[in-house]
Amino acid sequence: MTISHTTDTTFINDLNRDGLTLVNFWAPWCSPCRFFGTILEAFDREHNGEEQILKVNVDEQSNTASQFGVMSIPTTILFKNGAPVDKIVGAVPIEELKKFIANHKN
Repeated sequence: MTISHTTDTTFINDLNRDGLTLVNFWAPWCSPCRFFGTILEAFDREHNGEEQILKVNVDEQSNTASQFGVMSIPTTILFKNGAPVDKIVGAVPIEELKKFIANHKN
């Protein structure tokens, strides 16, 4: 599965899926966001798209960001079956991202 960009209008439909979905809130001017974007891409390649990954540009999709209380970026919220279950604020190494997701697989 590829990483998909979502909008305020399509977010609920894009999120509506069984299993785990990572939603990454970011902005193009944010250096840590760009760095973490490469980690998300590596994770996606390594896990053959087992988890859906959505990206929300907070500058363009502010309603979705405010709905989930995103105050700093990058923020990544993990959803399970469409409901938020955990979140990471900041750019984390891929190993920490793997542990974060593994904690919610069952």
